[in-house]
Parts: sequence; C-alpha cells; structure tokens
Amino acid sequence: MKRNSFLKFCLAAGTLLTASVSGLAKSNGNERIGKGLLVKAGKDRFDKPISLFQGDTFHTKVSTADSDGDVYVFESTREKEGGPSLHLHYEQDEFWYILSGEFLFKVGEETFTAKAGDTVFGPRNVPHAFAKVGKGESKLLMFFQPAGKMEKMFKDISEGANKNMTTDEEKDKFFSAYGLKRVGPPLTYSKW
Repeated sequence: MKRNSFLKFCLAAGTLLTASVSGLAKSNGNERIGKGLLVKAGKDRFDKPISLFQGDTFHTKVSTADSDGDVYVFESTREKEGGPSLHLHYEQDEFWYILSGEFLFKVGEETFTAKAGDTVFGPRNVPHAFAKVGKGESKLLMFFQPAGKMEKMFKDISEGANKNMTTDEEKDKFFSAYGLKRVGPPLTYSKW
C-alpha cells in the first residue's frame, strides 16, 4: 500500500471509529426531559413522596432522570430532631437551603447553625453531617450534583432495603454501593 493510500485509510478508519463511539455515548438511553417542569409546593415530582428515618418525608423536585444525572433536588420535611451520620460522598457535592426551622451542620472542620434562608455547601470527599434541632416541623431543600445514585438510595431505603442490617459492616457495604462512606456518628446538639 502506498503511503498516501495508507494515510487516507487511517484517517477514514479513525473517523468511523470516532463516529461509532460518539454514537454509542449518545445512545445510552439517558436524555434530559427536553421541556420545562413545575412541581407544586408540597408535592412530589412523581406523586410518590419518599418516607425515611421515622417521620422524614422527601418530595422529589428535580429527578435524576430529568437532568440526565446532572442534579437531584428534593425537599425534606423533618419532624424529629437529628440527622444522618457523619459521612462523605465520593462523587457528589451536596448543598442545603433551609426553608424553615433550624439545623446544625458540620462540614469538614467547620460547624454552622443554619436557619430559614441560609445555604450550606458540602463539597465531595469532605465529611459532613447535619441535624434538625428544636421542636416542630422543619424543611430544607437538598441538592446533589451530580445526582449519582442518591435518588435510588433513598427509594431503596424507603422500601426497606437496609431494614434488617444490624452490623456496621453491613451498613457500610450498603452505603458504599451508593458512593457514600460513613466516617463518624450523627451530630448532637445542645443549647448551652
């Protein structure tokens, strides 16, 4: 084969290979919904709120599927004091916007008390936890970027996927499958 013919063949093969890989990447089945979306106050995106942690209700506002995995947003209504264990996400940034009530946050070495209108940011790979404080109902918006497997994890928990797990090893393995690592206990709060 002559040099010019060989170069033309290589360019054509490279173009074909690139087009094939690009086509496969676009045909993974995940596409944005392609239209605007309104989720009314107090409503869930799919009319199926997620119930977690004895009295917490999550209303999905923007689903993982709506944004092709870029973001997951839900409103959390909390009755009981407390919150999750100190943990980190390997691939998600998380932030919280307080709608009502009061929350204590620990992000890395920083501790914050946040009230309605406040926002707290938790970067990926930085340990964080939060706890609802005080009596009565409190609400916050929670954002995960990218969405990762967070929506699926909350649905699985609400359906009892981790209900019978008693050992730390079982719990750690469960959370690891969703890209989380528990690194400490939940926050406690005392007004002294």
